[in-house]
Amino acid sequence: MSDGRAWEGNVKARLYERVRQRGYDSLTAFAEARPTASLLELADELGPDDIAAVQVFSGLVAEAERSRRVTRLVRGQLVRELSQRLPNGWPAVLDDENHLKVAVALARWGTYTPETHEQHVERAKAALRTSPPPAGWRPLGPDDELLLTLLPDEEV
Repeated sequence: MSDGRAWEGNVKARLYERVRQRGYDSLTAFAEARPTASLLELADELGPDDIAAVQVFSGLVAEAERSRRVTRLVRGQLVRELSQRLPNGWPAVLDDENHLKVAVALARWGTYTPETHEQHVERAKAALRTSPPPAGWRPLGPDDELLLTLLPDEEV
């Protein structure tokens, strides 16, 4: 989306119109039906020429804050990042290449963390580094058992 049309007009109205056209009553429902899709993939599905990934994430955060489910959103974003960076699951061996993939996934996750949850995410990242998940672990949604252990459903 290089022409900047994503920022023209009423972005929020366009975003929600596209979500409703696809049969969903919320952006969260649309995104949760695609738990491993990246924000870019979600944006492209909603409008490759006039919806940006950051707009999708902003809408998801707003909905999560209203419903007091920000922690679930944060877990869901980790699922998205891991799916993109580690499509075959958590590596069995953290050699240089795999260490970089894990580091990038965790760093990207941190960039998509609302300020209210930054400390929780830092603790979860540290736990993943010190006690790595089993080889092949690949969460498919925000309710993954290990994710619920790392980031329980208590809102901050």
